[in-house]
Amino acid sequence: MGFMRNETNSLSEADVDEIVETEAADDAAWEDTVRVRRTKPEAIPLSPKIAARVAFFARLHGATHAEEWLARVIEERIRFEEAAFAEIKRDLTVKNNDR
Repeated sequence: MGFMRNETNSLSEADVDEIVETEAADDAAWEDTVRVRRTKPEAIPLSPKIAARVAFFARLHGATHAEEWLARVIEERIRFEEAAFAEIKRDLTVKNNDR
């Protein structure tokens, strides 16, 4: 099992990097492979008004299908939300370490 941080042990970024690099080459530090099956595509009901707007913007952005454009928009939004969440988490960590 890999290194676990406890409340009294605060590691520098260089220490963490060293641990990660060491464990990256150690097969015993890795968990078993996880198999993931693709689920069926999810159907999301949209009102006719929203569906028309999706179709318009999909054509405007050069997508061949509205589903293609909508998937791209959702993926972009998820990346944005993940980045915002990571930034908030970093800010909270810095704030807690300054106490």
